[in-house]
Amino acid sequence: MSGNTNSNMPLVETLRVIQQSRGKEDIVVTTMGTGREWSGFEQHPLDLVYVPSSMGQATSVALGLAIAQPDRRVIVCQGDGSLLMNLGSLVTITSRMPQNLVVLLMENRVYEITGRQGTPGTAELRADGQDTDFAELARAAGFPEVLEFDDLAAWRDAASMVLSSSGPVFAVLKVEPVSGETAPRSPGPAWERATALRERLTRSSGGA
Repeated sequence: MSGNTNSNMPLVETLRVIQQSRGKEDIVVTTMGTGREWSGFEQHPLDLVYVPSSMGQATSVALGLAIAQPDRRVIVCQGDGSLLMNLGSLVTITSRMPQNLVVLLMENRVYEITGRQGTPGTAELRADGQDTDFAELARAAGFPEVLEFDDLAAWRDAASMVLSSSGPVFAVLKVEPVSGETAPRSPGPAWERATALRERLTRSSGGA
């Protein structure tokens, strides 16, 4: 489902499609650059903007939520620089095969938050001169459903299907870096946000 590789998607518009296509009971986890942009949207009660964060841990957090909340869809949006910090999480995810987990990789080939330095996955910084193929990494890790998008119209048309497919799903969304932006700011103390999310999950599930 890939389009013209010379014109990748704007990050904000790519995330906006996710916001508009999510289900009311879906949990959305964002971090680093995706968290910064997601914070600019109207917040949903089941948003988890994972800032401050240990870089790369959003996939692990999302897996835990998917296991703990099997009746909810969990969508995690993470950059390629972050995923490179925790590639092992892909194998951990497929060891459990949570059908309610969707991993959306925003691939822009840079560490955007720290100054847009190229990642080790970038062809220009690799001895073999080849970009790392994250879709193939996901397939090798055992993801049964792997998709790629670099055209906004194609992504908009397919998003609802991707977000509702039986998981675990892995989709590479090729996006352009956002220039001139600052690092994400914490929405507040982490323990307070975690407690609030737990309370919202309990209330909406009708639990005690």
